Amino acid sequence: MADPLVLLPLSLLGLIGGFLAGLLGIGGGMVLVPFITYILGTQGVAPELAIKMAIATSMATIVFTSMSSVRAHHQHGAVRWDLVKRLAPGIVLGGLLASLGIFAVLKGSYLGLFFGLFIGYSALRMFRKPNSKGTRPMPGTAGQLAAGGVIGCLSGLVGAGGAFISVPFMTWCSVPMHNAVATSSALGFPIAVTNVAGFMVAGLHLQGLPPHSLGYIWLPGLAAIATCSVLTAPLGARAAHRLPVAQLKKIFGGILLCLALYMLYKSLAAWQV
Repeated sequence: MADPLVLLPLSLLGLIGGFLAGLLGIGGGMVLVPFITYILGTQGVAPELAIKMAIATSMATIVFTSMSSVRAHHQHGAVRWDLVKRLAPGIVLGGLLASLGIFAVLKGSYLGLFFGLFIGYSALRMFRKPNSKGTRPMPGTAGQLAAGGVIGCLSGLVGAGGAFISVPFMTWCSVPMHNAVATSSALGFPIAVTNVAGFMVAGLHLQGLPPHSLGYIWLPGLAAIATCSVLTAPLGARAAHRLPVAQLKKIFGGILLCLALYMLYKSLAAWQV
């Protein structure tokens, strides 16, 4: 389906993204999107389209990563399934709005710019000392529906699992950090499934797609990354209960800042094309 020289870095991305998904509760998209954008560019895909396909393909990998990592978190009894059930309906609505509406209308360069700014902000948050445990209760049905909508929509626009929105929200509402991270992994599944369905439908009749694409989803990239990510996601989830995650987040934050700058550069360059 693709040149082995292309599949090799994609497989490595899968191993890294899967481990980070389990360790930090993220879907891996913050690492995957810049690299997939670059790889698609080397395959002759136009910059505008490469950014969109990278976001969509990254989101598709989260379908598999979330299933693998949440199993490990569930074994530790850390997933708050009651919150998953209440936030999921809003996530579905927000994901459909992003994938079928906003994503299809916006230019890839604008999405890349939003991605760079959002990831840069998320990276800076990693250097901040975590806030003390929240004292606010979880909002009611309407509040959780709205929160889920925001999480699903923003996640679809950046190709991530939503942890950088859902984890701070849950800890702000007095959910312990380890429960928030585990629950975020579970929320990644409805986020991914909803957005991926929208990405496939929105890009079905698009011109200029590379071979073996299903809408905006690049199947060779999905296959290589997903196959490897499910191997390392459980390892990351187990490591989250043993390693100094706070220190690791600072290191990862530095990497994210570099990737954010790269995506901002690519987005600005796409405007010149």
